[in-house]
Amino acid sequence: MDLYDVMRTTPAVREFTGDPLPDEVLHRILDQARFAPSGGNRQGTRVVVVRDYATRERLAELNEPAVRRYVAQAKAGQSPWNPLEEPTPSAAEIAATDVPAAFTEPLRTAGAVLVFLVDLGVVAATDQDLDRVGLVAGGSVYPLVWNVLLAARAEGYGGTITTMAVAEEPAVLALLGAPDRYALAAVVPLGRPVKQLTRLKRQEVADFVTLETFDGEPLT
Repeated sequence: MDLYDVMRTTPAVREFTGDPLPDEVLHRILDQARFAPSGGNRQGTRVVVVRDYATRERLAELNEPAVRRYVAQAKAGQSPWNPLEEPTPSAAEIAATDVPAAFTEPLRTAGAVLVFLVDLGVVAATDQDLDRVGLVAGGSVYPLVWNVLLAARAEGYGGTITTMAVAEEPAVLALLGAPDRYALAAVVPLGRPVKQLTRLKRQEVADFVTLETFDGEPLT
């Protein structure tokens, strides 16, 4: 497939046919994706491929606390999990919120689930002393995650980046037997899509790109 076609037609896939994702195809996807950049080319990401149903069921369960807050805040008109304001729903309201199947079923029905862990000992987190949520260390892992999804698209498969389990990171690390020095970056279900969407809705370039300053003229 043409690179630009892949970039413009790689959606977030959450519904899978149930077809298997053979090891040889998964290896080919990861073999292409591994050329993603990372800080200092230190390549500190570990990818754990989870096929065992019991482990996937536990990962789905570990999504639920964060999903409840996400849904409760969305219903209250907030941007869920944003770091600039506390949740307006109470803890009791959050705990009583139902978990939509769309947040957990992909982990059960995908051909495989990929868990992306990053070694905190090799990332250059240059924003670690700023008084805000850290972002920079993600530059050493998320290019690889996105390359996996692009390669999966080229192979006729799909998936989505999920991060709800990150709120329960210690439990996930224990589940997978990972050392404490690793951070959970994403959980990605991969499989054959029920539908292959090709018309994605995104902002136009002029809506989010400006020249010279934040309030500069839009790039057209």
